[in-house]
Amino acid sequence: MADLKLTNIKKVYNNNVEVLRDINLDIKQGEFIVFVGPSGCGKSTLLRIISGLEGISGGTLEIDGQLVNDIPPAMRGIAMVFQSYALYPHMSVYDNMAFSLQIAKVSRKDIDTQVRKAADMLQLTDYLDRLPKALSGGQRQRVAIGRAIVRKPKVFLFDEPLSNLDAALRVATRMEIANLKESMPESTMIYVTHDQIEAMTLADKIVLLSAGNIEQVGPPLELYENPRNVFVAKFIGSPAMNILPAKLTQTGEQSRLEFPSQDDVIVPIKTPDRDINTAVSFGVRPEDLSVATCEDYLVEGDIAFIESLGEATLLYVNVEGCPDMVICKLSGTSHFKRGSRVKLSTVPEKMHLFDTAGLTYRNTL
Repeated sequence: MADLKLTNIKKVYNNNVEVLRDINLDIKQGEFIVFVGPSGCGKSTLLRIISGLEGISGGTLEIDGQLVNDIPPAMRGIAMVFQSYALYPHMSVYDNMAFSLQIAKVSRKDIDTQVRKAADMLQLTDYLDRLPKALSGGQRQRVAIGRAIVRKPKVFLFDEPLSNLDAALRVATRMEIANLKESMPESTMIYVTHDQIEAMTLADKIVLLSAGNIEQVGPPLELYENPRNVFVAKFIGSPAMNILPAKLTQTGEQSRLEFPSQDDVIVPIKTPDRDINTAVSFGVRPEDLSVATCEDYLVEGDIAFIESLGEATLLYVNVEGCPDMVICKLSGTSHFKRGSRVKLSTVPEKMHLFDTAGLTYRNTL
C-alpha cells in the first residue's frame, strides 16, 4: 500500500480551460479520502489524473515516493472502480474477478485462492457462477470492487460507484464499502462523490473542491463544525447553513451584530483583528435554530412553507432583509402553521461569522 503526494497539480485542456489549479495534497497509507464538490469542480478529473487516465499539465504526482507523471496506468499499482461497473457481460462473476490475474499469468491455484477470498469478503460466494445480467445493481458493483481487490493494488480509486443505484441499494452498498475498509485497514482508498452523505459517513478526510481549487481538507466533522469559508459552510450539511447579511459593530468593549430590519442582537465575541464597523455574513445551521419562547431571540419572520418529514420538521421563514428564506429544523412533528410569525434563536457557540471575502472569522464567537 502507498502514500500519495500531489504537488502543484494543474490540468488545462486544449481550449485553455483550466480545470485544476495548483492542487497540493498529501494522502497517507490507510486513509479513506473522499473528493466531494459540485458538478464540474474537477473531482473526477483529479481522480483520473491519479489513475493515469488523464495527463498532467503541471506539477508532480508521487505514489509511494515514486514520480509517476509519465508512468502508464497499468504500471501505477492502482485499481479503479467505475460507476458503470464495466463488467464483461459474457463472463461469470468468477471469471470477471479472475480476468486481470489471468492476463498477468498468475497460477490457477493462486487465482482461485484470491477470487474466493475476495468473494467471501464481499458476500459473493453464492453468485460466482452467475452472469452479470442475473445480478442486482448492488451485486454488480460488489463484483467490480472484487475485481479490484484481487489485484492487490497500492491504491483503490472509486469514481461515484453508487450513483447508478436506488436509495436503498446506495445505503446497503455504502455500508459494505465501509466494512470493506475496516477489513483492509492498510489500504489507501480515494472515493469521488457528489453526495455529501457518502462523504460524511465514509471519509477519514474530505477534500472539498470548487472550480478546480481545494476549499478545505479535514475530517468530516471539522468541515461541518469549522468551515473555513461560506462555500464550505453551505455545501456541507443538509439543509445548507443559513447565511444572513449582518453588520459587526462595537461600542466600548461590547460587540454586537445588527441584522437588517431586525432589533440589534448582542453577540459575545472577541474583537477580530480587522475593522469592526463592517459588513459580515452570519451563519447558523438549521438544526441549531429553535423557536424562541421569550424576548431573547435572533431574528423573526413569517413561516412561508413547512416540510413535515416525520422525524423532523423544516420551517422556511421569510425574514425581512434576508435574500433567502431562513430554515429552522425542529425534531419530530410540529404544531406551527403556514403564515405564523415566529422568533428564532440559537446559542453563541453555534454561530459563524464570515468576512466580505467569505472567509470565517477565527476565534471570535
